[in-house]
Amino acid sequence: MTTTAQAAARVLPPLSIGPITVDTPVVLAPMAGITNAAFRRLCREHGGGLYVAEMVTSRALVERTPESMRIIHHDADEKPRSVQVYGVDPATIGAAVRMLVQEDLADHIDMNFGCPVPKVTRKGGGAVLPWKRDLFQQIVRAAVREASPYDVPVTVKMRKGIDDQHLTYLDAGVMAEGEGVAAVALHARTAADYYSGTADWEAIARLKEAVKTIPVLGNGDIWAAEDAVEMVRQTGCDGVVVGRGCQGRPWLFADLQAAFEGRPDRVRPGLRVVAETVYRHGELMVAFYAGDEAKAMREIRKHMAWYFKGYEVGGELRRALGLVETLAQLRALLDSLNLDAPYPGTGAEGARGRQGTPKTPTVPDGWLDSRDITPEIEERLREAELSVSGG
Repeated sequence: MTTTAQAAARVLPPLSIGPITVDTPVVLAPMAGITNAAFRRLCREHGGGLYVAEMVTSRALVERTPESMRIIHHDADEKPRSVQVYGVDPATIGAAVRMLVQEDLADHIDMNFGCPVPKVTRKGGGAVLPWKRDLFQQIVRAAVREASPYDVPVTVKMRKGIDDQHLTYLDAGVMAEGEGVAAVALHARTAADYYSGTADWEAIARLKEAVKTIPVLGNGDIWAAEDAVEMVRQTGCDGVVVGRGCQGRPWLFADLQAAFEGRPDRVRPGLRVVAETVYRHGELMVAFYAGDEAKAMREIRKHMAWYFKGYEVGGELRRALGLVETLAQLRALLDSLNLDAPYPGTGAEGARGRQGTPKTPTVPDGWLDSRDITPEIEERLREAELSVSGG
């Protein structure tokens, strides 16, 4: 809880998403292979916010595939339980949301309309789906219809559009608001931008002006708490969504909590604290994979470069950490670091994770010809939905 003095200096008030109040107006963006229950717990141990599980396909949920059930797993003390669902067929989306709410598997459901990867967009999903206004509306309406009797809020995360010639975010935001979603979040890039360049925060401001009655959240290029505060100042958004900025830096959520409470303190860990955080992450991963240490270590390897960005860690030791196989080996490697090394400053900060270059989005044939869905495309979408499985 914040003190009266802290509350008076808050940059933003708590975030209300339907019946859910998030004291720190920060949302962890779902990231495939990253934001499992282990990583979410690690982030929660550092600071407040709403922590969303990895994206899961509606078809996989309806089929109850083992992978989809693993993705939506939440620890017993994780509240609220937040799940992100993706799909291209309103009926399947409705069935998946019905399953989640009737079986009490989620307290909040986020709809993914922001994924730019070709395997999603070529089926008409993710960031390219809002181009088809009627399909977007049908999907959002189906999700809200199934969730609302259980008082489970539905939110929408989207991008600006397909590319600069095919922008959809303003129409989609207003339409989602009209269909009863509890909040909208905008990653201020197009699908064509992928993760390259600089996020267009001005688009977040325009969306905030267009959407009048529900929170608008901003996403893109938040690498430090100061970035989040500046985004709020520039755009007037009601909260922020953080993705790549927290990779290898779960303590970013402590910084964000302090910043939004108006406090200047920031976490600047020396190498000893980083090493202990990495080991804690490893322990949580082993527990998440039910004791399968080999699988847990394979999954944590991708995090090593992020954790040690900017720190003085030799190339040979970095390579060894990237090949770690057991917790005991991880402990030994971490203990061999110069644990008295201080925080390296800006070298440990800034952009991390995938960036790449702009890409021409892959979309179904005829997708850009009209903003309305045709019977032919509708049939292809149903076939695409049937072909997507496994989470």
